Amino acid sequence: MSPPSPLLLSSHDSTAATTTTPPPPPSLLLHTYSTVFHGFSAQLTVSQAHALHSFPGILAVIPEQVRQLHTTRSPQFLGLKTSDSAGLLKESDFGSDLVIAVIDTGIWPERKSFDDRDLGPVPPKWKGACVPGRDFLATSCNRKLIGARYFSNGYEATNGKMNETTEYRSPRDSDGHGTHTASIAAGRYVFPASTLGYARGVAAGMAPKARLAAYKVCWNSGCYDSDILAAFDAAVADGVDVISLSVGGVVVPYYLDAIAIGAFGAWEAGVFVSASAGNGGPGGLTVTNVAPWVTTVAAGTIDRDFPAEVKLGNGKVIPGTSLYGGPALAPHKLYPLIYAGSEGSDGYSSSLCLENSLDPKAVEGKLVLCDRGINSRASKGEVVKKAGGIGMILANGVFDGEGLVADCHVLPATAVGASGGDEIRKYILSESKKSSATATATIMFRGTRLNVSPAPVVASFSARGPNPETPEILKPDLIAPGLNILAAWPDGVGPSGLPSDKRRTEFNILSGTSMACPHVSGLAALLKAAHPEWSPAAIRSALMTTAYTVDNRGETMLDESSGNSSTVMDYGAGHVHPQKAMDPGLVFDLTTYDYVDFLCNSNYTVKNIQAITRKKADCSGAKRAGHIGNLNYPSLSVVFQQYGRHKMSTHFIRTVTNVGDANSVYKATVTPPVGTSVTVQPDKLTFRRAGQKLNFLVRVEAEAVKLSPGSSSLKSGSLVWSDGNHSVRSPIVVTMQQPL
Repeated sequence: MSPPSPLLLSSHDSTAATTTTPPPPPSLLLHTYSTVFHGFSAQLTVSQAHALHSFPGILAVIPEQVRQLHTTRSPQFLGLKTSDSAGLLKESDFGSDLVIAVIDTGIWPERKSFDDRDLGPVPPKWKGACVPGRDFLATSCNRKLIGARYFSNGYEATNGKMNETTEYRSPRDSDGHGTHTASIAAGRYVFPASTLGYARGVAAGMAPKARLAAYKVCWNSGCYDSDILAAFDAAVADGVDVISLSVGGVVVPYYLDAIAIGAFGAWEAGVFVSASAGNGGPGGLTVTNVAPWVTTVAAGTIDRDFPAEVKLGNGKVIPGTSLYGGPALAPHKLYPLIYAGSEGSDGYSSSLCLENSLDPKAVEGKLVLCDRGINSRASKGEVVKKAGGIGMILANGVFDGEGLVADCHVLPATAVGASGGDEIRKYILSESKKSSATATATIMFRGTRLNVSPAPVVASFSARGPNPETPEILKPDLIAPGLNILAAWPDGVGPSGLPSDKRRTEFNILSGTSMACPHVSGLAALLKAAHPEWSPAAIRSALMTTAYTVDNRGETMLDESSGNSSTVMDYGAGHVHPQKAMDPGLVFDLTTYDYVDFLCNSNYTVKNIQAITRKKADCSGAKRAGHIGNLNYPSLSVVFQQYGRHKMSTHFIRTVTNVGDANSVYKATVTPPVGTSVTVQPDKLTFRRAGQKLNFLVRVEAEAVKLSPGSSSLKSGSLVWSDGNHSVRSPIVVTMQQPL
């Protein structure tokens, strides 16, 4: 019988809770919450949970959800350089009074990236702690890493007592992910830095002088909601300025989503929350962490790659990528080449090079082509190596398209796209039909290549819109570097992450929206340092309205999976542009009341809303706000249902705050989505002072298009406000849906 499932419980308010709600016995209690959430988490049976639900004072009973991790030249690619005397790093004194919380797998405090040289004393507002535990002393923190905590009660309630031989009961990182993300957000300048000889140079985070606080919530089997919520609660009480969360799961309504609830409480306390969009791309509707008070970050490439080509016996060269750093294959020699799928007893598992699926007699001394899927990319190489193979070629499936991720393989290996994989399989098949011939190939490792064009490109794995919970709010919000990013790495873990990998490296190169999110967290800290009066909504607005959508060739950014142009559903407002975000001209700001109206117009009940906001909601004013799309968001998105209507229209009301020159006049330029007409009233905004707010209305009219039942069509355009010095850009997205 499975143990009772842990649940998060929210109560009305502290008085109601104490008088009417029986607390669970201490043995079942996991955490109590008081800052971003009022309630507790406990381990209960389904019938106990149902009984509790009917108690007065209980607003919501939320089932535990388990989340997963969303697993560098980037400061330079983003235009942040130490010598940049006029730019972002200069103006913010590198953000030294700001604290970034990283909710992740913990941290390896000894890394040079977390050195506290030349840093002043810990900011006086800091109330956090350095919680000791296994192999982690209270003195493991310093003036850079100023806090560290760990939360495992939810994890252990579901999985039983942790195995302390494979993970640390402390903030120390036994995975690597948390150390990596923390150093992307706020790692110090470290030279020289490289991974197995690749990507040599200076490693630096986005905000090298910002302080870090590590909140460990992720363990061997994932990250549990009750622990994540406890980390949010502690981080806000400790006094952090930014929360970075590279973790996600299934999208559920906001009142059942512990991350959305924790993030709302943080947002209300003035804390900027950035979260990874997820790695479920390139398919649509895959984006996660979609609450409108969270900044949702997707992943792009940077202008650096690690080519490792496959040369076939017929002379053809297939492009690929790898971070293999050991002895190369013999030059000028071709090795016998086989496709794993045609060699094993069970074609399916051998094609994927799953554990024990390969016959050593067939594999010995050969290059083996394996398909992507099921087990990790690096573990396929380990399977080939164990069976005696000399090297591996890893081929994408159709769904992966042409998107490539470089890995620190344990044997000579490279990754190729779906079309390259097809070509190699075709070549093997054609050679097998000739009586005497065998297919041959080799891998040529080319090291690190810089100034690659085009860049940025939307990474194939990066999760895409539309937003599954609220299609009227465009998600992801923006993209940041997330492919092949160099950052700090712990001692106890090999660069491939495989238990058998005994190599050790101070830095590692990883890919994922997990890596994109902390870029934005660090940038948010720099913006907050330069503009202490800005709210989290103003910071996000500045990042979104100044983002760009063209690559270094001057064309629309491409989608790595298809090679075609990408869309707003892939990149949201675009790719972050730190310098321009410093001085956006105008911002779209938001208050708690705006979010309450948004939740009311989302048809949530008063009880649902209270579970998120911790206050009784008044929905009487929400209808005045109009509709859900009137949330004062930097992007404009509408979904039209074509119920046999020929013409459809809607309007958006927006308010902008002047954060630029006191006397300025902004004129509107509209690029309407194809097949729509868009008007802006007024089309000129005249500001007399800084901080002044002005409203405008955007009317969108569309004509029905031919669609089969259940299908939809998406068109995008933009609205740009310009005063000749600033350009404030909002995407306009129109979706036509044909109901079933």
